[in-house]
Amino acid sequence: MAASDESLRKALIDKQLAVDSQGNVVRALKADKASKLEIDAAIDALNHLKLEKSSIEKELQAAVSGGDGNAVTREAFRQAVVNTLERRLFYIPSFKIYRGVAGLYDYGPPGCAVKANVLSFWRQHFVLEENMLEVDCPCVTPEVVLKASGHVDKFTDLMVKDLKTGTCYRADHLLKDFCNEKLQKDLTISTEKAAEFKLVLATLDDLSSEELGAKIKEYGIVAPDTKNPLSDPYPFNLMFQTSIGPSGTIAGFMRPETAQGIFVNFKDLYYYNGNRLPFAAAQIGQAFRNEISPRQGLLRVREFTLAEIEHFVDPEDKSHPKFSEVSHLEFLMFPREQQMSGQSATKTCLGEAVAMGTVNNETLGYFIGRVYLFLTHLGIDKDRLRFRQHLANEMAHYAADCWDAEIECSYGWIECVGIADRSAYDLRAHTEKSGVALVAAEKFAQPREVEKLVITPIKKEIGLAFKGSQKMVIEALEAMTEEEAMKMKSSLESKGEDEFLVCTLGKTVTIKDGMVKISKEKKKEHQRVFTPSVIEPSFGIGRIIYCLYEHSFYKRPSKDGDEQLNVFSFPPLVAPIKCTVFPLIQKPEYEAVAQRISKLLTAAGVSHIIDMSGNTIGKRYARTDELGVPFAITADSETDVTIRERDSKDQVRIIISQVASIVKDLTEGHKTWADVWSAYPHHTSVNGEDNDL
Repeated sequence: MAASDESLRKALIDKQLAVDSQGNVVRALKADKASKLEIDAAIDALNHLKLEKSSIEKELQAAVSGGDGNAVTREAFRQAVVNTLERRLFYIPSFKIYRGVAGLYDYGPPGCAVKANVLSFWRQHFVLEENMLEVDCPCVTPEVVLKASGHVDKFTDLMVKDLKTGTCYRADHLLKDFCNEKLQKDLTISTEKAAEFKLVLATLDDLSSEELGAKIKEYGIVAPDTKNPLSDPYPFNLMFQTSIGPSGTIAGFMRPETAQGIFVNFKDLYYYNGNRLPFAAAQIGQAFRNEISPRQGLLRVREFTLAEIEHFVDPEDKSHPKFSEVSHLEFLMFPREQQMSGQSATKTCLGEAVAMGTVNNETLGYFIGRVYLFLTHLGIDKDRLRFRQHLANEMAHYAADCWDAEIECSYGWIECVGIADRSAYDLRAHTEKSGVALVAAEKFAQPREVEKLVITPIKKEIGLAFKGSQKMVIEALEAMTEEEAMKMKSSLESKGEDEFLVCTLGKTVTIKDGMVKISKEKKKEHQRVFTPSVIEPSFGIGRIIYCLYEHSFYKRPSKDGDEQLNVFSFPPLVAPIKCTVFPLIQKPEYEAVAQRISKLLTAAGVSHIIDMSGNTIGKRYARTDELGVPFAITADSETDVTIRERDSKDQVRIIISQVASIVKDLTEGHKTWADVWSAYPHHTSVNGEDNDL
């Protein structure tokens, strides 16, 4: 078993002390003019200690960089992936001829195809299988909607400025980079300091503005480009502001998420669903965030695609009828207790996590399981996927529980999907701001006698006190929760007045005794009216796709071994092109067969490309491997052809009339390559190995 980072750092410090001590011995022997034999023996011992120290340094470097000493560094691997992606036009910087704009990217033909395939599978896996209601709402959102949701006031990141140039940086990113740099490249830091840096990284999202600023000062962090001092952190709102209409009187924003469009349509969606809960609404669309310092390619951009689900459920019953279908799943989970104690994620059974209360409820657990299946079916490595629970102070005050699906890539662990139980916050906020009740009802088989809160504003007294604001004060009083109302009742009885926040006015007002009557009455009810809770899985599609690119990329030697060839091992499900078709050589009868197969594939709805170039078969295979094409069809006779599988490079012979249906079955998952390999004659290349470059 490999030694831990902590034990290696301790061993390195101990070995350095031994080297220093032996160095003193050598110097003392020389000063005392000891015999050559004694001095040589002491020097040999010193050199041996230095070799041991060097060995520990290499092992520690491998441990902190995530691989063995001979492994390609993360940066070199990332550069190889990005170079291939940009050269083959998966994506490129936007407005490239004008030197581009940070945080904006264009998807090229293969990138568009991968994205379309991911979204198609997302719809199948979630919208179709879960009978969700899909909507499509505008990107431009009126300010009042985002004021109600809290985005106008709170959708911020902490920013620092270079005090001399004015260049802006995201404060937590500078601290994160500093800690990672120290952990990965400074092998001399003590185990205590390494543990401190790890704790900072684990609790980074939990730091306040003051705590973040204090850490930046404590570590002497400066502007990375100029080394100039930095300002204290301050909040920066990430939304792009705009105005709606030519007069400019209606303020708006480009939406930072798609969820609000679903929340404001809840009443109509609930009616469409037959006034029944639970149900889920889904939306795929563009979102916009004016990132302070975009970086990391597709991982942090200013315009991106989100796929979001809002699952509405009775807050008193968060069980799920299909939870048993995922309860057996085991995968890496990272509860908050393990994060705070410096432990690592551990493989956990989802059913046990829900039963023990680690995951708050079955519905949240069900979606965690479904997200795991979605990501692994796409091709994400299950050993580099974990579900991290938000720390207590990292969650919004209204949230019951939140987990992030994080995928490890060359940039570290990246949040790609958020799965949150948002309670009833969103619907309540929009109910209060709009005055439209976004509620559901449970009808009783028999009437029930219940104690009901009755709030009766005295309109005459409120009108005299608040005049033009009368309506907003009355609406706010009527919208009080039972807890708020009983607290006001107690205050009015004891002090004769109460301070009351009216959100629509944006200020606190004084409610005096005689302005409102608050009581509880026993009534018979035929239904229970309540505000539903929301379980929200939110998918960053660009982030998922980039991690998929890294997880699918590898190199293999050419036939002669003098070149490393790039391969994307996409599952057929997401591959941008499902197969290639080409004649073995430029010969009219083979070209005619290739054209015939192309027509059959088109009729079957299988995406493909046909290559009639005169390049060797090996070069054509290598070119399509680099695009991640899983199957290649080579026409080398007029009756049957070969189908080659990308990763194994194995080939089978199949008669022409069966080719399209077999490739379709392979790409749609109805058959595996193992099925085909066992059912059809194998082919050994004679005219050219597939890597004959």
